[in-house]
Amino acid sequence: MKRVLLVPVFVAFALIVMVPEASAKRWLVGDNMGWSTSYGVNYTNWAKGKHFYLGDWLFFVYDRNQMNVLEVNKTDYESCNSDHPLHNWTTGAGRDVVPLNVTRNYYFISGKGFCFGGMKLAVHVEKLPPPPKASPEVSGAPSAFYSRSQVVLLPVVFAVGAAWDAFIHLL
Repeated sequence: MKRVLLVPVFVAFALIVMVPEASAKRWLVGDNMGWSTSYGVNYTNWAKGKHFYLGDWLFFVYDRNQMNVLEVNKTDYESCNSDHPLHNWTTGAGRDVVPLNVTRNYYFISGKGFCFGGMKLAVHVEKLPPPPKASPEVSGAPSAFYSRSQVVLLPVVFAVGAAWDAFIHLL
C-alpha cells in the first residue's frame, strides 16, 4: 500500500520542481521609512520609476493608532477625500498587505488629515512583459548536437530518474 502512494508523491514532486518561479514582488511602501508623514517621504517620487505588475503586493507599515490605508478613486485621491473609500485595507495591526490583482490604476490615501501631509500613493499595475525572444540560431553553430526540446527534456529526465531511484531504494 505504501509503495502505491509513493509514486504519485514523486510524480507531484517532479512536476513542482519543473514549475517556473513566480515573479510577484512585495513592495514595502516608502521603503524603510514606511507609510508615515514623520520622515517626509514623497510617495509619488517613491513610486516613480517602479514597475508594478499583476500579482505584486503593496506592504504598508505605519502607526496603527493614527493612520490607515484607504483605496479611493482618482477624484478622492486628488482632493484627499476619505469619506467614501472603495476599500479600507486597514486591519488594525499597522501592517497591511494589498494584492495588486487587476491591471489598472490604484489610488491610496491615509485619512484623518494625513493625506494633506503627503500620505497618498498612486500606482499603475500592468501585465508582465513577455520574455525576450531568443535570437535566431546561426547555421553551423555548435547547437547541432542538441535541439531545444532536448535541453528542456534533459532536466525532466533527471528529475524522474532521481525520483524513481529514491522510490526503488525505499522498497
